Amino acid sequence: MDIKKKAQGLPANAEAQDVMNFIDKTGNVYETLAIIATRSNNISRHLKEELLAKLEEFAVANENLEEIHENKEQIEISRFYERLPNPALIATHEYLNEELMFRYRDNEKKEKVGKNTRVYQ
Repeated sequence: MDIKKKAQGLPANAEAQDVMNFIDKTGNVYETLAIIATRSNNISRHLKEELLAKLEEFAVANENLEEIHENKEQIEISRFYERLPNPALIATHEYLNEELMFRYRDNEKKEKVGKNTRVYQ
């Protein structure tokens, strides 16, 4: 599903959450936060790349300071992305609604990284 469609229905403000909801699947709140942070970074990177690609269509080859003008379509696209909830809120919503899949890398790779280190994808 498209991230933008999923995010449009979400509230843009952070809400208090019960910590126990976060530790149900992993057993550790810190692991849960690492998973959510990783997904949040992925969402942020995806939205940034998408926004830059859309705004690139409006870029003019010879831009002088005097020639820069406002494009209404460009402003609307920017406002749309500004209205989206924070990527951390989107990732938290995905995690709590079990839309976020996560797994640990196999034990061979875990031993190479460190004895007690877990690597998230």
